[in-house]
Amino acid sequence: MASGYLSLILHAHLPYVRHPEQEEALEERWLFEAMTECYLPLLTTFERLTNEGIPFYLTLSLSPTLLSMLQDPLLLQRYGLHMEKLISLAEKEIRYTRGNTDLNRLARLYRRWFLQTLSDFEERYQRQLVPAFARLQQEGVLEIITCAATHGFLPLLQPEPTAVYAQLQVAADYYRQCFGIAPKGIWLPECAYYPGLEKVLKAVGFRYFFIETEALLHASTRPRYDHFAPVACPNGVAAFGREPALSRQVWSAEEGYPGDGDYREFYRDVGFERELSYLQPYLPDGRIRVDTGMKYYRVTDKTEYKAPYQPAKAQARVACHAGHFYHHCLQQITGANRMDRPPLLVAPYDAELFGHWWFEGPQWLEQLLRRIGTGEGAIQTITPSQYLTQHPVLQQATPNLSSWGDRGYYDFWLNEKTDWIYPLLHRAARRMKELTIAYGHESKGTLAGRALGQAARSLLLAQASDWPFILQNGTTVEYATRQLQDHLSRFHYLEMVLERKSFDERRLQALEALDNIFPELDYRVYKHPIGKDK
Repeated sequence: MASGYLSLILHAHLPYVRHPEQEEALEERWLFEAMTECYLPLLTTFERLTNEGIPFYLTLSLSPTLLSMLQDPLLLQRYGLHMEKLISLAEKEIRYTRGNTDLNRLARLYRRWFLQTLSDFEERYQRQLVPAFARLQQEGVLEIITCAATHGFLPLLQPEPTAVYAQLQVAADYYRQCFGIAPKGIWLPECAYYPGLEKVLKAVGFRYFFIETEALLHASTRPRYDHFAPVACPNGVAAFGREPALSRQVWSAEEGYPGDGDYREFYRDVGFERELSYLQPYLPDGRIRVDTGMKYYRVTDKTEYKAPYQPAKAQARVACHAGHFYHHCLQQITGANRMDRPPLLVAPYDAELFGHWWFEGPQWLEQLLRRIGTGEGAIQTITPSQYLTQHPVLQQATPNLSSWGDRGYYDFWLNEKTDWIYPLLHRAARRMKELTIAYGHESKGTLAGRALGQAARSLLLAQASDWPFILQNGTTVEYATRQLQDHLSRFHYLEMVLERKSFDERRLQALEALDNIFPELDYRVYKHPIGKDK
């Protein structure tokens, strides 16, 4: 038996940024960047380890909005065009940097990378990334879990309980459509939990979820194993707490690995360093400066001066940091109190950290998994389901309310910048329930049934926690505000149509084409009697 377990959890999520009404939408680049720098590199990393027989187990949360976009023909076509532009830019940069050996070498490296990425996307995966992840789950190395349907911040939707249930049930239903099985666990959006949420989780069928460390340590009963083992809520749903030291080691730009001087500097990009006329063919509207992904410099230090990026030096640091993390895990396991089972270290991260924010992240993860997989078995990777199978008896306790926001509170999502949002969401959720009760006899194929389904989609999209997050963070505020207001406006239009029975099929078709997420959604999800355990 291993001395201890490491459960690595990657949460992959992006808000719904599909805009068929625009020829080129700036925000769709969020998806394209993540596909290039994170999702495809992680996928090829997992496949390489599997093909080489390196044993590993990892949990991957794929949010329903991300799954929808990764299967959308329009977005996939646009991604291919995006990559062709990047290849063209890299070729232009090779000519531009021919007088600088260091930068020219990097420009050539980027061209090779972009060409390989496009080849993987088009030929290796046939534009189908979700089935590729599903195959890894079928092979037993990945445990894919889900998130709330549109990443709604569940504690702040709680005043209308059907809103919480719908977020969870729609997610579980969509997961079944994508993977053919029911999801075992869930990543709560922003790891936000409130006592009683476990009742809805069990009603939908989830076996486990993740919480912030403080939520576990301040549970109704003090955990006898601290955060080195999950607890069971009174209804049996398991809650896994985060190991904080491991999180800081990877997350923090100050004290963690990503801030190392030899790693690639995220904030220096060709898109902001060339003349606008030079970049025009590669920018949205030919004038909006954006990151291109071509970054020539390394972190170096905290001064303005940045030295050229040297991939070989970065790789050496990757190996060093993977070894450091491994030994840090051993220290944590050794330092755990005496237990009747091996200590469990739960390490949850946003997947986009690996490759996007921290360019070398996928390589570090691969080195770590190799180190564990080819080691002496002192540490074993494990998924939450595997842990629950091996250790089914858990201490019972109700976690404290928390999120993984600042100090564990909710104020990053509820504050003076965002408090106007929630009364609008609560009112719309109540109306959605009332409309469902009034018109629940309508089949999904009738105009009324279709209007109810589209109203549910609009409401779910308005509930995304991404919009208040962006408002508080101060980035793309205008876009987040517009998205929130647009989704609510569409909901209220459909509400009016249902009340007046004045259906305009062409306009309804337009809304269905605009927001085509969850095509099989059943609006009757809003009729569920909340609060009863199943």
